[in-house]
Amino acid sequence: MKFHFEIITPEKTVLKDDVDEVIIPTVNGQITILPNHTSLFTQVEQGEISMINNGKAQYLAVAGGFLEVSKNNVILLADYAVRSEEIEVSKAIEAQKRAEKVLKDSQEKVSKKDFALAESEFRRSILELKVASKRRKVNLPPGTNI
Repeated sequence: MKFHFEIITPEKTVLKDDVDEVIIPTVNGQITILPNHTSLFTQVEQGEISMINNGKAQYLAVAGGFLEVSKNNVILLADYAVRSEEIEVSKAIEAQKRAEKVLKDSQEKVSKKDFALAESEFRRSILELKVASKRRKVNLPPGTNI
């Protein structure tokens, strides 16, 4: 038996599939969702989602959001989500470097808004690099923080 799982971000629907199992990071710890899971509404934390479908595992990076489970229908409204195989490592490294520069310059030159955006970009790039390096063979340049 399977259940329907969707991940929706402000930009697009990242995933829409019937799956066997999902492991999701929540504010109360990791939870595993299986078919016929009890109804649930919870906040999702930044981290990695593991999804099993027909014995094959898939992984996604998620930057937080809200999860609703109801009658074999699971919907994750995420701030940001990306499949591990779609993570562009070079872009994540560039984003991390840009964000680090802004964060270092924050005392003198950067507005609070730009600082918050840089901090968010920095966290997202680290998350992407962690998920990509765990799930794929990725050569990170020396000095890359993850």
